[in-house]
Amino acid sequence: MTRYVTRDRAAIAAAVAAPLAAAAILLPWRSSWSNTNVALLLMVVVVAVAAIGNRAAGALAALGAAAWFDFFFTVPYQRFAIRSPADVTTFILLLAVGVTVSQIAARARRLKVITITDAAYLARIHEAAALAQSAVSGQAVVDHVRKQLIDVLGLRDCRFEYGMLIGHPPRLEQDGTIVTRYSHIDVELAGMPAEEVELRTFGNGQYYGRFMLTPAPGSKPALQARLVAVTLADLAGRALGSAVPNRAGS
Repeated sequence: MTRYVTRDRAAIAAAVAAPLAAAAILLPWRSSWSNTNVALLLMVVVVAVAAIGNRAAGALAALGAAAWFDFFFTVPYQRFAIRSPADVTTFILLLAVGVTVSQIAARARRLKVITITDAAYLARIHEAAALAQSAVSGQAVVDHVRKQLIDVLGLRDCRFEYGMLIGHPPRLEQDGTIVTRYSHIDVELAGMPAEEVELRTFGNGQYYGRFMLTPAPGSKPALQARLVAVTLADLAGRALGSAVPNRAGS
């Protein structure tokens, strides 16, 4: 995560500096190159910034490219004013297309990050499901899922309680939300509760126990991570549910 924060900051800096630098480099050829060609080259800069940054960086680069195109390459020069209708059209297209293309490039980068994350999550779910099918006891699956939950949610600790429900701790629901006796907790904004959070486990419609999650201070696991945690707990519940008939028949 820190790597992407640093990358985004660098992209914002590039969004401010790169269009101006590109315009300054192109300035000596102002009299020999058409403004359309200049606009296309500035567009390349916008896309490059968006590809390494985020939507804000791409939009800022598009705005900067359009502004410096106006300032350096349209008459009257060195003023933010345009006389030629053709240059007005080029300016508008540069700004509009620059913003649009930058958003597409930034979205492609974001989707790549999500795909990598999803692959890791799917690998965890597949591993737990395979263990649930092959394990000789439900406890082995519970132990495995407990360790997975610590990694997925960034927990300080996690334990499993069998039996009846005691107390009313915050609860991680099937839809990934966290609820208390009185309200929902906005995890993205406020983070995980400072106390233990329960994640109940069911198998064949029967309650078997709950994972008690101890969040790390200041942790804010994404909704995607919380939904994966719920899925892992469900796999543990199924393993416990299937183990009961086996024990009865043995």
